[in-house]
Amino acid sequence: MIEATRLVLFVVGNESRGDDGLGPALLTAIEPLLPVSARVIVDFQLQIEHALELAEADLALFIDAELRLQEDYFFREIHAGGDRGVFSHALSPMQVLAVFEEICAGPAPPAFALGIAAREFGLGSALSTEACRSLAAARAFASRLLRATGVGNWRSLASKSR
Repeated sequence: MIEATRLVLFVVGNESRGDDGLGPALLTAIEPLLPVSARVIVDFQLQIEHALELAEADLALFIDAELRLQEDYFFREIHAGGDRGVFSHALSPMQVLAVFEEICAGPAPPAFALGIAAREFGLGSALSTEACRSLAAARAFASRLLRATGVGNWRSLASKSR
């Protein structure tokens, strides 16, 4: 478990839209493993304001459902970037990092994305059979991830997930 690292988790998803609820479902499964000092932000989508949650964090993890994945989940390091466009809502994790760097005039903390394979986003739908399988695999991986300590270990795990 990460003890000395100030961890912030961004969990994105809408439980009333089928597989879009994979992020919150994973959070429910891993919550007992989180360090007491971890900050958890749960929302339907990432917005500019979320960049402020990165302040004083040593490490960030973005968890969300992902369409078109061939594997059950992916885990990789991400970096600031991406054009925000004309709207202020529905940012990617990389755009949230870029907003942080813009407003804080400094580098964002190391950040990683954990995407879980999703298939169906129907309003009022439950998780699909495929999503439940992917959730189980992501839960096992996230358990290992939360037992690893430090950015170096996460980078090592990310390089093995490619």
